[in-house]
Amino acid sequence: MFAGTKSLLSLFGRRLRRPYRRMSALYQRSIQVRVVAITLVLSLGAVLLLGLVVMKTVRNGLLQAKDQAAVTQAENGFKAAVSQGTAFAGTAQKNGTNAAGSGQPGTPGADGLDMGTLLSQQVSFLASSGAGQYMVVGMVPDTGIEKSKASVPREVGGVDPDRTISTAFRDSVVENSGTYQAQYTTIYYTHAANKKPESGLVVGKTLTITGAGAKQQTTYQLYYVFPFTLESQTLNLVGTTLATAGIFVVVLLGAISWLVVRQVVTPVRMAAEISERLADGRLDERMKVSGTDDIARLGESFNRMGAALQTQIRQLEELSRVQRRFVSDVSHELRTPLTTVRMAADLLYESRDDFGDPAAERSAELLQNQLDRFESLLADLLEISRFDAGAAILDAEPADLRDVVGRVIEAAEPLARTKGSNVVVRGADEPVVAEVDPRRIERVLRNLVVNALEHGEGNDIEVVLAAGDGAVAVAVRDHGIGLKPGEASRVFNRFWRADPARARTTGGTGLGLSIALEDAALHGGWLHAWGEPGGGSQFRLTLPRNAGGEILRSPIPLEPADSLANRGLAVPGMPYMRASRVGSPRAAEAPEPGGAAVLGTGLGSGLGGVLGYGSVIPETPGRAAPPPSNPADVRASSGYGVTGAQVVVSKEGRVEGSEADDDEA
Repeated sequence: MFAGTKSLLSLFGRRLRRPYRRMSALYQRSIQVRVVAITLVLSLGAVLLLGLVVMKTVRNGLLQAKDQAAVTQAENGFKAAVSQGTAFAGTAQKNGTNAAGSGQPGTPGADGLDMGTLLSQQVSFLASSGAGQYMVVGMVPDTGIEKSKASVPREVGGVDPDRTISTAFRDSVVENSGTYQAQYTTIYYTHAANKKPESGLVVGKTLTITGAGAKQQTTYQLYYVFPFTLESQTLNLVGTTLATAGIFVVVLLGAISWLVVRQVVTPVRMAAEISERLADGRLDERMKVSGTDDIARLGESFNRMGAALQTQIRQLEELSRVQRRFVSDVSHELRTPLTTVRMAADLLYESRDDFGDPAAERSAELLQNQLDRFESLLADLLEISRFDAGAAILDAEPADLRDVVGRVIEAAEPLARTKGSNVVVRGADEPVVAEVDPRRIERVLRNLVVNALEHGEGNDIEVVLAAGDGAVAVAVRDHGIGLKPGEASRVFNRFWRADPARARTTGGTGLGLSIALEDAALHGGWLHAWGEPGGGSQFRLTLPRNAGGEILRSPIPLEPADSLANRGLAVPGMPYMRASRVGSPRAAEAPEPGGAAVLGTGLGSGLGGVLGYGSVIPETPGRAAPPPSNPADVRASSGYGVTGAQVVVSKEGRVEGSEADDDEA
């Protein structure tokens, strides 16, 4: 139950995150969207600030006007109330009865004045002249032990005096009997009035009525209650108007910014599209230029740049074509005189025992060796010219790489005996079958094995075979001098040598690894190099199991398990970043089953470099697009490891720990 609920919540969370990611990606990718969004936010903030200022100004103005009008009306009402009360008192004294004339005694005030009747008449009279703009409340202070009838408040308009007029405000009115008092309040109505509470202003004053002969004075309080109904309606109207106008202004500013930015962004997008077409080889593409403004000058400059690039690229293509043709022609033309020289050299080499001169015999041997190397160089140059011209053909057929490795080791046996090294094959228990060109793969492995014997310092050479994940791989590991910092980025360059002073035992041409890299690319595979100073090196060939297939990862890790880093050793004085593998902390010492391992962030301290096809040899017109240069078990990292790895390509389409993994889960 808990697991199901957790799964549903996780699914719901991913569904909610997707729109946010899309909007975030659109915001980061589009300048137009970013500018419009910023404009909308800023304009909305400005409109809100302006609305608050306007509303505050209007509110203060309405309150000030209301206060002045209310005080004026209240003062006039107080004067009228005093005059009416004096007249009422005189009439009551003259009649000797209560003012009501009902023959029933009321509650006498000064000289027998009936205050209940007086308050009722005054409140009704004063409220009738207000036309609903205000309500009037009259009160007599309760000075007796029991609450008299006169002390009951008289009101007109359904106001609840006890809740509307606070006790503190009443006391203030009593204390300041000579002047009026005003206070903002909340007006509460009785249940009979059936009205909602609203804001208002109360103006109160203590009035004094003197009976005839000024023998006795009677005081009472009169309160004017002014509701802010009209003012509230005015504020609501102003707020609605401001909100409508603000929304219109924000939308208008957004549309204007969209149009303005579009005029600037459209040429930039056009330039980006033209740049991509130029990068794809469509060198005749140009921008449309109209006008004489800055954008037009940018377009003209871009077109001039495109024309200059087209001219330079065509010159380079022509030069490259001439160079390739020259190499091909020279290689072919040299074969005829080389054949003649070879015949003469063979004759001299076979007759060297009859010379009787050790120097002549040595010269015949040197001539024979150099002619062999010359023929190999011509063959390699012809092969390189085919790759450069895009004329290399792949004759793929199902083949067991164990047989290919066996032929390579058998051919390299004499050199192994000379170097005192043994070639150990691992992973040959199961078939390693793939659709490959056996001749080319044998040439690649022969180069790798011979190089390992040359630089292995007499130590054993390991050849590891593995298959998995739709790919097969062969790794050649030596324990010799290894690769120095930065050398892995140049190891596949033509005619490059790690140590120019080092003598070539096998008479190599310097083109072997370059041709091997081209052969691997022709199969849609990878050829990567790893090395560390004093810890040897490893070259890994990864091929798709089926011709034309795509490789996602190699079944053999690039950094071997016996590297210095995986054994916990490090070169003193050199900074390095340890490799973190997915799985157990000791995964470096105990590789995953099948030999496959995935490196985490960073490079191992012994990673001398990773090099893919696209990093060395540029694309040539007519050649098929190279496979992605991706070792699949190495993550991108900035900086250098202990041996200065320079070319590292991260795994494409997946970053561990990203939100994309959550969506795929």
